[in-house]
Amino acid sequence: MQMDVVGITPNLTTTSEFLLMELSDIRELQILHFFMFLTVYLTAVTGNFLIIIAVALDHRLHTPMYFFLLNLAILDLGSISVIVPKAMANSLMNSRSISYSACVAQVFCHFFLGCSDYAILTIMARDRYVAICNPLQYETIMHREACIQMAVSAWIIGILNGILHTGGTFAISFCSNVVDEFFCEIPQILKLSCTDMYLVEVGIIIFGCFLGLGCFIFIIVTYMRIFGTVLRIPSVQGQKKALSTCLPHITVVSLLIFTGVFAYVRPHTNSSSELNVLFAIIYAILPPLLNPFIYSMRNKEIKTALLKLSNPGQFSKIIARKPFLQK
Repeated sequence: MQMDVVGITPNLTTTSEFLLMELSDIRELQILHFFMFLTVYLTAVTGNFLIIIAVALDHRLHTPMYFFLLNLAILDLGSISVIVPKAMANSLMNSRSISYSACVAQVFCHFFLGCSDYAILTIMARDRYVAICNPLQYETIMHREACIQMAVSAWIIGILNGILHTGGTFAISFCSNVVDEFFCEIPQILKLSCTDMYLVEVGIIIFGCFLGLGCFIFIIVTYMRIFGTVLRIPSVQGQKKALSTCLPHITVVSLLIFTGVFAYVRPHTNSSSELNVLFAIIYAILPPLLNPFIYSMRNKEIKTALLKLSNPGQFSKIIARKPFLQK
């Protein structure tokens, strides 16, 4: 690919497109990668879409907990759609290229959806705290307007985060257009910088990590209080019931945090390209793929709603009969 050289500085280039990492140069393996990505994508889309439909249509799931789960499923659906379809297309068409604007959009959406996802999970921790520790005040605290405001705040925080990181990343000049990853990932893009401007984005990332750490500490403290309250419940059955509503959320939060730490808190200098791909798949694709199954596996209400969705005779009976998050 030809790139237009800017001005009198030979090392700086104007980038019209980026070249992503090729997962394989063997055509048969490229086709295999396409079908693997397709299987993962269809599984994730189906799982999250079923969660969205079940929560939206079943009036018994019109509660704050499932309202936030609906938001989480929408974000996960968007998150995996930002990365996997382009990887599928490149594998199928034996291509590596992604346009500059598409790369910018991928970075923005990846950070916007990821940050919003984390914010929603933080809000869900508060929801569980109020439900278990202050059950008599639950409807007063987690009323419709409050839930909508919290969800909108999570989305706005994600948008601002996406704008901040995208602006900080693409304000730099690039000496190369070869990204050592199968999607536009900020650490790999920063390696292409010709100037010290990349330090601005590094500072933004560090600031974001501190904010993320703050949310993580909030979740940990919240669950310490929840467990303290649960231990004071006299009946074992009551303790199990309370913990069962928290277990899916704890699992999803753990999956998101540990895959993120697994991907970023490691030395990048000596990492092979294959290892980078593995880490990227673990943190970018695994959470939105597994979250619907985690929430469905031990949740009787979700299971019941999904079973009725699969039964045409029962479908009309679960259509919402009252407004979402009724006061």
